[in-house]
Amino acid sequence: MERYEIATVADIEEIEKTPLEERLTVHNTYDMIKQGASVNPDATAMSLLLSGDQLDQPVTVTYAEFLAKVTQTANLLHDLGVGPGDVVTYLLPNLMHTHYVIWGGEAAGIINPINPMLEPATMKHICQAAGTKVLVALGETPGTDMWEKALAVRKELPDIRAVIRVMGPSDEKEGIYGFDEVISKYSGDKLDSGRVIDPKEIASIYHTGGTTGTPKLAPRTHYNEVAIPTILSVAVGLDPGETIMCGLPLFHANATMATGAFPFAIGAHVLLLSPMGYRDPTILQNFFKIVEHYRAVTFSCVPTVLSVLLEVPVEDRDISSLRYAICGAAPLSVELFKRFEAHSGMKILEGYGLTEGTLVSSVTPMFGERKIGSVGFRIPYQEMKISVEGATGWRDAETDEIGCVCVKGPNVFPGYLEEEHNEGVWLEDGWFNTGDLGRQDADGTFWLTGRKKELIIRGGHNIDPLLIEDPLYQLPGVQVAACVGRPDAHAGEVPLAYVQLQEGSDLTAEKILEHLKKEVGERAAIPKEVILIDEVPLTPVGKIFKPALRWDAIRRVYEKELAALGGTAESVKIEVTEDKVHGCLATIRIKPAAGTSPQEIEQRVEAILSRYTIRYKLHIITNGFLSTQQIKMKNCGLDQYFQSLTSSEVVGHNKPRPYE
Repeated sequence: MERYEIATVADIEEIEKTPLEERLTVHNTYDMIKQGASVNPDATAMSLLLSGDQLDQPVTVTYAEFLAKVTQTANLLHDLGVGPGDVVTYLLPNLMHTHYVIWGGEAAGIINPINPMLEPATMKHICQAAGTKVLVALGETPGTDMWEKALAVRKELPDIRAVIRVMGPSDEKEGIYGFDEVISKYSGDKLDSGRVIDPKEIASIYHTGGTTGTPKLAPRTHYNEVAIPTILSVAVGLDPGETIMCGLPLFHANATMATGAFPFAIGAHVLLLSPMGYRDPTILQNFFKIVEHYRAVTFSCVPTVLSVLLEVPVEDRDISSLRYAICGAAPLSVELFKRFEAHSGMKILEGYGLTEGTLVSSVTPMFGERKIGSVGFRIPYQEMKISVEGATGWRDAETDEIGCVCVKGPNVFPGYLEEEHNEGVWLEDGWFNTGDLGRQDADGTFWLTGRKKELIIRGGHNIDPLLIEDPLYQLPGVQVAACVGRPDAHAGEVPLAYVQLQEGSDLTAEKILEHLKKEVGERAAIPKEVILIDEVPLTPVGKIFKPALRWDAIRRVYEKELAALGGTAESVKIEVTEDKVHGCLATIRIKPAAGTSPQEIEQRVEAILSRYTIRYKLHIITNGFLSTQQIKMKNCGLDQYFQSLTSSEVVGHNKPRPYE
């Protein structure tokens, strides 16, 4: 396939001289699978590892078999009454069956993935909002409760016409169809429906937030989902037959598109890293053995995966086949970036994207300068800008001015399923306001500085604070409650709840946490800690001012971490505030203990905080004075030195030297 070397925005503009329509050879996902299968029908489309310890015993399927199974699945769903506007919801781990359901479901109707870790009540609300007609779930399997959850949802929603049990028997009297029992009855040659799919028709509906009442559901069109593989093929590159590894869950847009649609569209090989993906410890323990065995070229991941892989020795494994990894969903620390590239010898491409943009909107370039900590350039054929809301409306931001990240292009979805969620997110001329905050530098590189929307991203998994706050307000004695993300060295951030009690309440943090463990509909969303405070900070109009709570959470984490300085520091004071360039900044003032040099303090602070992405400014206090003439700005290994004026507090001294 034709390869492009993107190093600058000018390279992207050169690619765009050929219209996207000339590059698109298919206009729906069923034809996309057919196109990939036509490259070499006998080539392996997918290999499934049952575990990392069985890396040389994969279950495999060829492209001819894959296309036939997708077609059979579409025909099964058609037989169950699924048409172009009907929704098929699935609760499945990473199996070949999952891809049959995804692409067969889109050929027959609309697919709706659900995170199997959600609680049944949450699943019910999503299915209700999506209008689920057929539910697909893994049958009874030790160690999972997907089937039990599916039955619980079905019991609450009588409009679900049928349930398909993957790896389990049929019970047609109860409207249950065993996938593996019945699938052979259906033709794998063509769609029995005779459907001709319009590119504007909805292919999928992904849950992006909200759990009760009106969950936020993002529909994507067939055009959205065939545009992204075409764009990725010119942006990052992958050849037919090359191996891409999939370890992220197949209810997530990254897994279904970056390690699904993209390789399938060109006839590449998808290696499914066990049904549990990266959550299977044997996969990460044997990761580099797997790379060597399958000559893998790339994989997609979140920062927590890279941090674990740093502890896995490469030894004498030949992993030279690895060209790049795409890391997104949560901020990646510069220290982790550098350490992993040194550890593996491969490039990390940092990406930014969202479900509403069908996976990706920007990525750091393969060639030229990669600005560590940025999210790179916009992808070809999609526009991206920073917008600022003023008194008279929206305007384009100046260079390096923080504003809202906005996107527009063939990958951007048509709007949320529930109209109430579309209020305020669409600007003029079809621009979608992502709700994320960022800036664009003079070279066209985008940098994220925060989130205007309040999602907590735990290891790449989106958590809506309302999922925690609603149960808090149901608890007698709670006056005000707010949940924010607390920095975490492993997961990026974890939920943290702040609670202001009513006068006379006998609630404790422990009692509140026990209540949340019972009531929060998602285990990953249960807060790591509940903090009782006298007064939740409010804006002048009486709204909860969450940035102040985030700053407090950062301060608490950094204070706890820097306690490791022990007797080398006489005092440590931390203040976290807003920063016009980086979003927020921790100012750390440390007075070294007698006999400890400022250089030693600086080195130890850098080592302690290197796993975090929050920038900090370090002041070393000596001789009773705060030396401000040289400030070292850190973002986990990224150094920027700023020279300032001599402090007026230093009276009777010569011009201060560093750390004086």
